[in-house]
Amino acid sequence: MSKESYFESSILVLQEKTDLALQGIPEIAWDGFLLNPRRLRGSDFLMRWSQGVWSERRLTSALNNTGNFYAIPYGPSGTAPSGDVRAYELYFERLEAAGLDDMKRPDLLVFRIGDKQFVDDFVESVGGYEELQFIGEDTLQPLVSKAIIAIECENSLWVAEKMPDYGKEMRKQKRLHGQLGFAKNAVLPTIIIKEEDRIPLAKWQQTNGIPIHVWHSFYDRAFGLAFDDAEHLIAEGLTSPTEQVFQAPGGAITKKAIYKHYYHYAYPLAISISPPELVAAHIEDKNGHILPYVRFEGGMMEICNEASDVLDSLGGVR
Repeated sequence: MSKESYFESSILVLQEKTDLALQGIPEIAWDGFLLNPRRLRGSDFLMRWSQGVWSERRLTSALNNTGNFYAIPYGPSGTAPSGDVRAYELYFERLEAAGLDDMKRPDLLVFRIGDKQFVDDFVESVGGYEELQFIGEDTLQPLVSKAIIAIECENSLWVAEKMPDYGKEMRKQKRLHGQLGFAKNAVLPTIIIKEEDRIPLAKWQQTNGIPIHVWHSFYDRAFGLAFDDAEHLIAEGLTSPTEQVFQAPGGAITKKAIYKHYYHYAYPLAISISPPELVAAHIEDKNGHILPYVRFEGGMMEICNEASDVLDSLGGVR
């Protein structure tokens, strides 16, 4: 089996998300749409890509607005080009050519506000945020060592408060050997971690001595969970793996295990204080074919006190 490209793995779409988005709509024949060598087959991929970038930037802005902390993009989702899928793909091809595509970096680094000038000067000295991915970890140690926390970002297009099982209490579950939880088909906010990311994230955390937290953003709320706490939930059998089907831009179907940690185990991270706008967008190929999609713009979130307390405990200063 050939290795899945870094580009394709970066914008895999959960098949269940595609089904939800297109329920009741006839299949759209995008097979003839030539956007790049991997032939994006539909707007789902563009929406997923832009959704992730928007969500990450919304959390970064919320954190920076506290006046106490300063977050910067560190992983490829925040530093890759936006607005041009071909440029996005070339970015990942450059990572592969540099031999850095196997390296897993958290999406964000968070610093004390007092270190902002140092961070800005350092990033500028290495060529800007866009160049961070092409520089080895050893060279970036002066920057990384200043961080109080690293963030792995996930997002879901759900209004958390309207999910059917939101606000309900956990009950003893037979499948969890009497431990508290929900039925398999429960619909509620969860913090997702991919099985394939567990070892790379653990390695990065141990090597750099910086704690990793997973921040999962929904339309109206966001939740945070320490990576170590997530590993404990797995070890104790409180969270079991779920097999999910993903689809790559080229159409290939891949089954991967993920862990859905109930939001009950997480801390409130942020809440929406103004909604985003849904903006119509499109990409036109060289032959004049149009691929329409919808992207999110704007909208503001506010960091919750519980999240500020977590950051304070890790070395931040209010």
